[in-house]
Amino acid sequence: MAPGEFRLRVRYGKIGRLRHLSHLEVIHAIERGARRADLPYAVTRGFNPHMKLAFGPALPVATAGLSEYFDIWLTRYMPAEETLNRLAGAMPPDLTPVSSGYVGDDLPSLSAACNIALYEMRIEREDLDRGTFAKALDAVVRSGELTVQRKGKTKVFDLARSLSKEPRVSVDQTGVVVELAVRMGQEGSLRPEALVGAALSRMDAEGAAIAVTRIDTLIEDEKGCARPL
Repeated sequence: MAPGEFRLRVRYGKIGRLRHLSHLEVIHAIERGARRADLPYAVTRGFNPHMKLAFGPALPVATAGLSEYFDIWLTRYMPAEETLNRLAGAMPPDLTPVSSGYVGDDLPSLSAACNIALYEMRIEREDLDRGTFAKALDAVVRSGELTVQRKGKTKVFDLARSLSKEPRVSVDQTGVVVELAVRMGQEGSLRPEALVGAALSRMDAEGAAIAVTRIDTLIEDEKGCARPL
């Protein structure tokens, strides 16, 4: 951190119709919001200076997020509550910041620190039986690996490594709900809908709509314990 700069961490949500924004579109929307909020943001040095921002792991298009994060560097100190109120007034409702606080420069970057993603998936299919689906999902997990083809490339995921704990299947008034904890890293991470899709395929139930929400991103330490940012 340069002298006189302050690293502010903001937690925000990406919900509703804005879940369909790409990561780059989210970055541009937050940059515009910071300018409208009249925050004293720092800029990078070099031939192409831009707002000094850093983001956590990108959300896929159409995946909602309830606890997403970005860091913004300010050139002067402002109370965190004031920055939050300014940003809230300058951001669209479906991309609203919910908390903020200053962090030290000794902390790793968001992309490096966040290595567990918690997901909730709702399967929109009225005739789907929870028990049958749970058995199919368990069979996929017990198989030990999942082969995924995307954009012409094939990747094999070691499910014991990719999943930090057993998936949980439940039912509420909207239908079947799946909770997953997926590890993230430089080698890539398993898309949760791929795992659920494999279970549905075992049941000959392809085509069911799956609404995916990333509930939170966590830090897993060397002992395998996960904690919030």
